[in-house]
Parts: sequence; structure tokens; C-alpha cells
Amino acid sequence: MPRQPMSGGPGGRGSFERPNAKTSFLLKRLSVYFIAYKWRLLLAITLSLGGNALALLGPRLSGYAIDAIEPGLGKVDFDTVFHYAWLMIIFYLASSMLNYVMSLVMIRLSRNIVYQMRKDIHGRLMRLPIKFFDTHSIGNVLSVLSYDIDTIAASLSNDIVQMLSSVITVVGSFVMMLSISPLLLLIFSITIPAFILFTKYRSNRVRKLYRARSEKLGLLNGYSEEMTGGIKTIRAYNREKYFIDRFQARNVDASQANYEAESFSSVTGPSVNFINNLSLALISVFGAFFYMSGGIGLGSVSSFVLYSRKFSGPINEFSNFIGELQSALAAAERVFRLLDEPAEPDDAPNADTLTSVKGHVALRNVSFHYAPDSPILKEIDLEAHPGQIIAIVGPTGAGKTTIINLLMRFYDKTSGSIRIDGKEISLLKRASLRSSFSMVLQDTWLFSGTIYDNLAYGKEGITREDVYNAAKTVQMDGYINSLPKGYDTVLQDGGASISKGQKQLLTIARAVLLDAPMLILDEATSDVDTRTELQIQAAMLSLMRGRTCFVIAHRLSTIKNADAIAVLRDGRICEIGTHEELLAKNGYYRELYYAQFDDSVTIA
Repeated sequence: MPRQPMSGGPGGRGSFERPNAKTSFLLKRLSVYFIAYKWRLLLAITLSLGGNALALLGPRLSGYAIDAIEPGLGKVDFDTVFHYAWLMIIFYLASSMLNYVMSLVMIRLSRNIVYQMRKDIHGRLMRLPIKFFDTHSIGNVLSVLSYDIDTIAASLSNDIVQMLSSVITVVGSFVMMLSISPLLLLIFSITIPAFILFTKYRSNRVRKLYRARSEKLGLLNGYSEEMTGGIKTIRAYNREKYFIDRFQARNVDASQANYEAESFSSVTGPSVNFINNLSLALISVFGAFFYMSGGIGLGSVSSFVLYSRKFSGPINEFSNFIGELQSALAAAERVFRLLDEPAEPDDAPNADTLTSVKGHVALRNVSFHYAPDSPILKEIDLEAHPGQIIAIVGPTGAGKTTIINLLMRFYDKTSGSIRIDGKEISLLKRASLRSSFSMVLQDTWLFSGTIYDNLAYGKEGITREDVYNAAKTVQMDGYINSLPKGYDTVLQDGGASISKGQKQLLTIARAVLLDAPMLILDEATSDVDTRTELQIQAAMLSLMRGRTCFVIAHRLSTIKNADAIAVLRDGRICEIGTHEELLAKNGYYRELYYAQFDDSVTIA
């Protein structure tokens, strides 16, 4: 059916961007996932506290060991030196073990959170309306499920551990330096504000660049998925160079966006490192001055320098963490944008369940459009009595498939009424409505699994005998049994190993198994060759007998026996009647019919 106007990116496919989403908003959303594993997170924090606290004792012990040396006298208290050296080894070893266990805990926590995110996204995708998939690139959706989720996972397993360690190290080092020399600590009153102002300015800019990178990579993935699916057609038309050039343009955009984000982010680390080294130089100068004046011991100066490195090191790492965090937040924007996509509306309050369906379908004055100035269907009146076969024909874009989408409530009509057995479908539960139809679409869909699973998945309680009988009905039983594993043959890549006609026959067999009171055939034999079509027509007629059927067909010769043929033109039903009645009218249907046999006929 005609698609809604789309926004975002080349080709008009939708985007998942949430411009200017606040960091606090995104962190709050992410915290929901952490809260679900609060005890594991608390364990990680405790391990981090313990590990870093032990590591923070090292410089202090080092200072005590240095104080055991008397400068100028050549006297060394080796017992004291070795005592503190052994304590340092023990504390550092214990710190490493605790931090290792913490890393394992965080990796496991990250895995669980990412698993839940993917589960939430997949669950949301299953609840989104068909309109969403008509307006968004599948490749872009897959980019969120893979690239963006992986980006968040890397941040959770690595950056969060780094952040915990950095915060504890910075606070602990600050306290230790304060206890050693408050005067030397004043040096950081110059360097820390410089660091904060610089990183705040850079982080605001770098998030925008990472957001642009995620968007460009999503568009590139969407284009790649589209081109891969049409590789045979591209080869057949010798259009490889054309599509290579188009891919190159998108590849350049994605590469440039990645370059701009990474290059801008890479400046932050060296700049912050310069600020930290400046503080170290000042500490060395003033520390030496205080030592010479007798205001501080040599061991204390040594400890202060080591603590200043511990204090500055995490700050320097924090600048890198800021860049990676911005990348993760840009990915989180797209993830939450997808999670926030409105699901298919709930059923109406007190909606009825459609049961004991007879199959009387009536469309009265039905119109549908995406926007008021872009009508797709205009005042459609169509009625199917129980057991009737209604064919819908017309040129491409006339609105044939839209009628089917409205019957199934993949879309809701703009005005008018659609009733089944006298019940307005907008007041019915969607599940009961859709289960009342069997569908065979032009676009076949098979999943990776056995032939048996692909046939039986549409209805619970199916026996193998039911599957065998359905395959016999469409004359596929012989072919399936000729395969090495028969019905247990595994189909890969959507059934790429079998022909389009065979895939179509399997979907028809699936409809036979569903055994619904109403049937929709949307170009159901379009991919079946003439010989195969003749083989299954008798089976299809048997399948349709006693059911209300809606048939969309371009091959008008296949719907001669329909009880009524509705001819669509520009969104309206311009003619309706049997095959013979429409031919006798000498109208638009006659033009369509004879155009399939006479190339000289032109359809307006």
C-alpha cells in the first residue's frame, strides 16, 4: 500500500533520534535496569570500595618506608622498610583480587542488563503497528538491536567499573592529601576548575557528534540490508556500479561522522593530561620548598606526589570516560526512542471476542488517508456474504492491499464502518479478528527452522498428520518427502534454498492448516509458474469453498469464477460485478482484462 511520508535520512526512512535529550533523563532511564539488579550492583560497589581503599594505602606506606631513611647520614632502618614493603605487596595483591572479582560481577551485570534491553526492544517491536515498519528501515532497527546495544554494553562493563574506581580513588586521594598537607592541596584549586570547565564544554559538543555517528551508521546499515536483499536484481540489471556509488556516498557520510566524533573526542585526553601534569609540576616545586623549610617530611612529599598522580590519573581517565559515556548516551537515545514508539492501540474497552464467525463482511462508506490531503481510499462500499469469493483488482497503487490491511486492522479506517457478522471491527478484539482470517501474501515469509515447524507454527495443537494432509492439498508432499530429511529438513535464510514457487506453496499449506472461516489471498500465485498454478488451483478452490474469500490478483484469468469483482481506480470502486457482467459493460475492467493479452491496449 502507499506509504506514509517519512522523515529522516536519505531515502526518507525514519530515524530514532531524540534531539537534545537530557543526560539526566537518559541516566534515569538506564538506572531502571540497574535497580533490577541492585544487590549485584551493591556487591560491585562494595568490592570497588574495598579494592581501591587497599590500593590507596600504598602511597602512605611508601612514605613511611622512605621516612625510615635518614638523608645525609646513610642510615636505613631496613626492618621498617621491609615491613611497609610487605604490607604494600599484601594490600596491592588483595586490591587486585577484589577489583578482578568486581570486574566479573560488572560483566555479568552488563550481560543481564543488555539481555533485558534486547528483550524489551524485541517485545516492543512485536507490539508496534504495521505503520512503524512501513516508515522505518529494517536495517536501522537492526542497528539499534546490535550496534547501539553493544555500545551500551561496552560502557556498562568497562566504563561503569572505571567510573566507580575513579570516584573512589579521587575522593580517597583527596582525603589522604588533605591529611598530609592542606597547603599543597591548594594547587588543585587552580587545576580542577580548569578541568571541569574544559570537559563540560567538550562533552556537550561530543554528544552531538556521537548522535550523528549513530544516525549515519543506522542509515548505512539500512541501505546495506536493502541492497543485500536485492542483489540478484542488481546483478540482472548490471547496476552494480550505480549501487556501489550510492553505498560509497553513505559510507563516506558514516566514516566522516565517525571521524569527527572520534577526532573531537581525542583532543580531550591530551588537554586534560596537560592540566594534570601542570598540577604535578607545581606540587614538585612547592613540595620541595616546604621540605627545605622543614614544613613537611621527605616521605610525606613522596606520598603526596603519589597521591596526586592517583588523584590526577582518574581525572585524566575521566575525560576519556566522558567521551565513551557520550557515545553510550547517544546509543541510549536511539534505544529509548525505539522503546518509546507508541505500540498498537489497545482494544476498545469491553471489546467483544469474534466467535462463531459466519463470514458476512460489509464495508460502508470507508475512507482512509495518512493526511487529509492524501486520500488512499475514498468512500468504499463493498459487501461479501458468507462463502462468497470477492476479487479486488486494479492498477498498482489503487488501494487493493489497503482494503486488506483495514480488514485485518493493521491500519484503522479514517471514516465509515467495517462490520463482520454485523459487528463493527473497531469494537472487536484484534486477536480474535485476525485469527478469523487465513492469509497468503505475495511476500512469502519463512523462518529458519524445519519445514514442519514452518507449516505448523500458525496454530496450536497441530498434529503431524494434519501437516502431511495440508502439504498433500497443495501437492507439496512428494517434493518434501524427496528431501533427505523430509519434513525435518531445515530451511535457512528464509528458505533461500528452495524456489519462490515452493515457498509460496508452503505458505498456502500453512493457510490450509489454520482453517479460518475467512481467507485473504494477496497475489497468492504471483510467484508460481503456470504449471504449478494449474496444479494448485483445484486445491485452492477446495480451500475457498465455504469460506468468505478476498482475492487480490493481477492475473485476471484466475478470478473469472469470483462471485463479485470490485474494480479499484484512484482509491474508488469504479465497477463491480461478475466477470461476464464487467466484460459486457465495456468499461475499465474490460480494458484491464484485455490489456493482459494485447500489448496495444493502453490503461489510463
